[in-house]
Amino acid sequence: MIKIALIDDHELFRKSLSTLLSLSIDFDVVYDTDDGLAFLEYIKDNNVDIVLLDIQMPILNGFELCKRLKIIKPEIKILIVSQLNSKEVIHHVMTCGANGFFSKNSSPNLLENAIENTIENDYYFDDELGVVIKDAILWEKREGYVLDLSESIYLSEREIEIINMACVEMSSKEIADKLCISTRTVENHRKRIMEKTHTKNFIGVILFALKINAITLDNFT
Repeated sequence: MIKIALIDDHELFRKSLSTLLSLSIDFDVVYDTDDGLAFLEYIKDNNVDIVLLDIQMPILNGFELCKRLKIIKPEIKILIVSQLNSKEVIHHVMTCGANGFFSKNSSPNLLENAIENTIENDYYFDDELGVVIKDAILWEKREGYVLDLSESIYLSEREIEIINMACVEMSSKEIADKLCISTRTVENHRKRIMEKTHTKNFIGVILFALKINAITLDNFT
């Protein structure tokens, strides 16, 4: 069963979401709050699998909470749930360490799939991944973002192969089946790639690989 925490400053939305998720036998909402600092205290002695996190909150905004949470419990998946969906917001979702984005304007029926994909694939976005990545790159160019390549980072052929498969939204199990290796081996590869590229999630890995031309945008088609 997937343990879920809900963090949103709108109590009605939060309670309604909790009721919706409780209809599934696969989900267990173990904590909900509008206080990010309170959640950071809770998570020190408790575990959850995924956090559904709003951006705009009174005590600690979602991006800052996400960064702090990834330091304390980097293994926890974080799905930003918000009505804000500008290119700048999506870029911040990627760089703060969150694993994905789900729009509050989306159909509630899609939420279960969003949670499962975040758990299985390490990321989820409402739009196709290729569109999201392109928008993020365009935003960075407009803002004058420059990648620091002062440290030489080498990606092996197998690592690039795994990144390419992630670009078409294959899960670790699907990648393992394709490469005839174990799912655990794929997960170890993914973890090592993230450590090597100093990224907080696999979306960051994909962005990094694009910037060093290890892969191209054609990989998303």
